[in-house]
Amino acid sequence: MSGSTSGGASGGGEPGARPSWTVTWATGSAAAFHARGVPPVPTREVEVLQVERPALVLGSTQPGADADAAALEAAGVALVRRRSGGGAVLLEPGGATWVDVVLPADDPLWSDDVGIAFHWLGRAWAAALAQLGVEGTAVHEGTLRTTRWSRLVCFAGLGPGEVTVGGAKVVGIAQRRTRAGARFQCALLHRWDPAAITSLLALGADARAQAVTDLASAATGFDVAPDDAVNALVDHLPR
Repeated sequence: MSGSTSGGASGGGEPGARPSWTVTWATGSAAAFHARGVPPVPTREVEVLQVERPALVLGSTQPGADADAAALEAAGVALVRRRSGGGAVLLEPGGATWVDVVLPADDPLWSDDVGIAFHWLGRAWAAALAQLGVEGTAVHEGTLRTTRWSRLVCFAGLGPGEVTVGGAKVVGIAQRRTRAGARFQCALLHRWDPAAITSLLALGADARAQAVTDLASAATGFDVAPDDAVNALVDHLPR
């Protein structure tokens, strides 16, 4: 796994000033990236993670039987489990910008209420997309919205802090928390193809066809360069 680092300068020289965000880029496997926990002594970090090969990532409590092992093998897609909740996500090179944001528990942005803990990050993503020319962004600040397919597919539901455009989800966010801090796992979609992910799930032909129809408007993607997306996000992260 390889990576490069930028940023990391302290924000201002005043006593008690919060540090700015350290930004790192890494390329590797989805399994290795999802094995990362919250550091014992977290600091403000933005980790941009680029997968080398496609992977279907199941949520922490999602049954392994939801995945179609034969379809995965035929498509050359790895099966990975993450430690955060939600449904499956299909990670493909170039298909999304994956950003983990690490926050220490003593940070002013921290909230013990998991229902609102994502809001500040969702607002930063919405502002970043607006900066990139994406119109109509909205941050979901209500409770978890479930649908017929959200247990199976992450982008079929809508959680607190996640970002939509015209009602379609474009940024998904999950989190892992410890007493020391949190790791917010974000995915900005560049393309949305419900047929691609449902083809890897253990669904009958009729259910799969219905899922493709129902999920067509659940999410959307934007063809923006990952560099531009990350730079815009960092521009709007609170200092």
